[in-house]
Amino acid sequence: MKIDALVVIAGGDCNNAIVNGEKLELVGIRTLYLMYPFDGSKRLMRMQIEKLLNFLSGIKDRSVFKKISKLKKQAMRLDELRVRGRAAAKDVFQIEISSSDLMGDLKRYEEALNSVVEQKLNYKYRIALLGTPPIYPDFHDYLQSIGLHVVYDEMPYEFIRLEGKNLEEIAANYRNYTFARNIKFRLKFIENEIRRREVQGIIHFQQFACHHKLEDPILRQYFNKELGIPYITIEADLPGKTPEQVKLRLDAFAERLGGRL
Repeated sequence: MKIDALVVIAGGDCNNAIVNGEKLELVGIRTLYLMYPFDGSKRLMRMQIEKLLNFLSGIKDRSVFKKISKLKKQAMRLDELRVRGRAAAKDVFQIEISSSDLMGDLKRYEEALNSVVEQKLNYKYRIALLGTPPIYPDFHDYLQSIGLHVVYDEMPYEFIRLEGKNLEEIAANYRNYTFARNIKFRLKFIENEIRRREVQGIIHFQQFACHHKLEDPILRQYFNKELGIPYITIEADLPGKTPEQVKLRLDAFAERLGGRL
């Protein structure tokens, strides 16, 4: 793959992004460093978006904002179906994670939205999946097979809830991207979603090399120790099928939710 230009999320994302971006910049690749405001400043977010637009040679079709907003609202409706146990978690997860780039094709993304089937699900417990999205493609399927229905995928949900019909709305909304804000802001947002979705257990999924794993003690203290919600941490290294040892831990977690441990 030949790269002509690079946008580095230098604030609010992976700590390694800046150095990796600098390496490519040194070999002549045109690079922009995009910073999410840690304090949620709308003014700074607007400045960053304008820098991005200039880097990408401006907006050719402003009507696309409304099209994207409409599609994301449709994705939000699917998320609500999932909360009500009327859509498979794996299907809604795929929609939400794909919202990060809308599959690079609005028509294709719309077709994916329309392909999600409404259905009544049988499950035992309602689960929140916090942290980085799982790199095991069968993870949601396995959880469903043992009666754990994921009603909240934290990061992918951010991709569908943040939108806007113009630059002003986009700046106002994206400044509240939780992973880029102070941990207190993120904790409160998660707590509100957990209460709204009637979550009964939390799985914190973390990547071996990701700095967000350092937040695990904070999340555990707040949600498990203070709020009393059952909590388990799953750490992954490489993509692939869910390892058997992870399945055993998830099985034990399901039993714990049932009061058998």
